[in-house]
Amino acid sequence: MRSLASRLPSKRRQRQLTYLMEVGLIGMLFVGIDRGNAGIVINTAVALAVTQLPPVLERDYEIPMDPRLTLWITTAVFLHAFGTVGLPGGTTTLYTDVWWWDHLTHALSASLVAAAGYATVRAFDEHADGVHLPQRFIAVFILLFVLAFGVLWEILEFAIALSADTFGIDAVLTQYGLGDTMLDFVFNSIGALLVALWGGAYLTDVSGAIRERFDSRAD
Repeated sequence: MRSLASRLPSKRRQRQLTYLMEVGLIGMLFVGIDRGNAGIVINTAVALAVTQLPPVLERDYEIPMDPRLTLWITTAVFLHAFGTVGLPGGTTTLYTDVWWWDHLTHALSASLVAAAGYATVRAFDEHADGVHLPQRFIAVFILLFVLAFGVLWEILEFAIALSADTFGIDAVLTQYGLGDTMLDFVFNSIGALLVALWGGAYLTDVSGAIRERFDSRAD
């Protein structure tokens, strides 16, 4: 059976897909400006800012960003932004029309949070001589880390929705009730578990670079 890495597109194709999604985000930004929709503008602008993190991390902090990691990050923010745009002239979006879209984007976004947590805690484990973190502990830590981040995110969504309602403006982020919030936590957990199980295979170089930065600061 072929490994997951062998089933992915070539590195050249991954870079092309990343570039196309970045161009798509720029297009969605202009769509939001044309419609006068603050939600689209803010979500796509934030997504575009996130897509610039990999080159910044690689250039300024010497953290290697494999094309598949860059594609992973770009896909997560692209799908979220795309879900807020909706069809031309329509009042609904993929978030409201496609029942699984919110679950997909939450799982992907949670996996990014989990990846950042995994790479950092793994680097700390390898850096500190007096610390040993078993793999099972790291898996539990990643799950709890993502759940805690998810709680903060839901509070932010609630605060934004409440503020938008108070001031009579469109909400940038929307909550769809208690049931939706609970499902968000479920799919956040799925994203975290995927990283806890397979993160070591794809984040070794990143955690190694972070460990080296820890080592250099300690010298």
